[in-house]
Amino acid sequence: NEYKSYLSMADEDKKDGGSKDDHRRLHSFPLIRHSDMAEEMKTEAMELCVTACEKFASSNEAASKMIKENMDKKFGSCWHVVVGEGFGFEVTYETKNLLYMFFGGNLAIAVWKCS
Repeated sequence: NEYKSYLSMADEDKKDGGSKDDHRRLHSFPLIRHSDMAEEMKTEAMELCVTACEKFASSNEAASKMIKENMDKKFGSCWHVVVGEGFGFEVTYETKNLLYMFFGGNLAIAVWKCS
């Protein structure tokens, strides 16, 4: 397996001004920040992330667990998921298995696989 490294800050794009509710309302669609997944996998992962974050809007941990368990079932283990605001990360991941996206404004979701 080929591995790559990815580094980012979850709210490096956050702009000043406006209320948090205004920001969420304007950005209620998923925004892919970075991905090297195949198109079909990326679409499925993005839809899963949106579903989990809507279903567990008050619990990032529950959303993360739902995403991880579904990705493990669908694409084999070992998937890792982080859902939250204002975090930085650097991960080594299996090539073609990384998705980094935003949903609902500044809620960031990082999904990656490493075996």
